[in-house]
Amino acid sequence: MVERPALTHRELGGVFGNPGVATAYAHRPPYPPEVFDLLEQLITDEPRTVLDIGAGEGAIARPLAPRVERVDAVDISAAMIEVGQQRPGGQNPRLRWILGAMETAELEGPYALVTAGASLHWMRWEETLGRLADVIAPHAYLAVVEHGPREVPWHDDLLEVIRRHSRDPGYNPRFSVVDALADRGLLELAGRAETAPVTFHQSVRDYVEQFHSTATLAREHMSEQEALDFDLGVERAVRPWAREDLLELKVVARLAWGRPVRPASP
Repeated sequence: MVERPALTHRELGGVFGNPGVATAYAHRPPYPPEVFDLLEQLITDEPRTVLDIGAGEGAIARPLAPRVERVDAVDISAAMIEVGQQRPGGQNPRLRWILGAMETAELEGPYALVTAGASLHWMRWEETLGRLADVIAPHAYLAVVEHGPREVPWHDDLLEVIRRHSRDPGYNPRFSVVDALADRGLLELAGRAETAPVTFHQSVRDYVEQFHSTATLAREHMSEQEALDFDLGVERAVRPWAREDLLELKVVARLAWGRPVRPASP
């Protein structure tokens, strides 16, 4: 059994400041193009400015910037922003990178749309949703986007490897941050959508590496030997399905949007 030291939520989230984690982000599957059509359709207010919270290396912000007047991409990690600025679209004049925590960063609203990828998990929900309620336009939404491969045939074997090495002992692949926010009364849901599957081919090596861009499986939390054991475990799970060293993934994105709600005073 792999010995896994317990880590706090802050320790897990703090790993995104590491350049190695930021670099590994490049191996995550891109969002299906349909995501950006759906996001653009949600914008009805003027000016058409967007706030992308926990933007990371700009997987949402960079493709969205050419479609709107401005995207403010906020992230607490200088390493993530540096990587994002070097990726395609990272120097678009309509994209403004902001280094800072969402709860305290200097913002220039009102925003006609707020977007969030896999980022809300690491924020203080009451403070974040309360602040968003103050900076969005009258008809604007917070849109949460989750994406990933659907129904991979190696799912069960992969899940066993992840659970053996994850620094989150309570790892639950079914957890929904949107449902959690709605249950707490912090988000008034207005709609949901799912994109059509998009085929994405990826080398086995890159597929393995993208797991190290996550907080719970970052190399920075593992010894050299454990990282090697993890990589070999994932490769063993997926290798039978590779064709000429490539895996075929059907990537789907799920969107949910609603109005952020300021928490009631205690």
